[in-house]
Amino acid sequence: MKVKIRQETEADHKAVFDIVKAAFAKMEISEHNEQFIVDRLRKTASFIPELSLVAYLDDGTIVGHILMTETTIEDDGKSYKSLVLAPVSVLPEYQHRRIGSQLIVAAQNKALELGYASIVLVGHEHYYPRFGYELCRKFGIKMPFEAPDINCMAIELLPDALKNVKGTVQFDVAFFQ
Repeated sequence: MKVKIRQETEADHKAVFDIVKAAFAKMEISEHNEQFIVDRLRKTASFIPELSLVAYLDDGTIVGHILMTETTIEDDGKSYKSLVLAPVSVLPEYQHRRIGSQLIVAAQNKALELGYASIVLVGHEHYYPRFGYELCRKFGIKMPFEAPDINCMAIELLPDALKNVKGTVQFDVAFFQ
């Protein structure tokens, strides 16, 4: 299913809240607070408005959302700029129609346009590799919390962007409040 994608506006916040809530409502691995995380992240310095995107139908109905926020990967006093992809959400009745895929590709392209060279995430091990995501451990990147290695992934938007990057991802505290 082909959708249109644009930057989220303040008028979209309520619809996005509802979409994120619905998308994660039945996920067993979720703490069911992703909609609140999105709200908190919008108020932080790590928020990049151009990387908060919505997918919508011809009639204007918003059916999906993706958010990428700025982060750093820290190691022994060295700091490397990157992005965190979290979350990507599609209304349950529109899932499995490639809307999430379209959002991910659009957000990755926009991130590259904005000068970002890499993205990290914690996500489904069978979904994200199709977009080029590889295990963080391949790059020597760690998450600051317990998560199965198989779910911790990163992508180089530019060749060798993570070649000399090692360390721990510094998530915005808004993810944990």
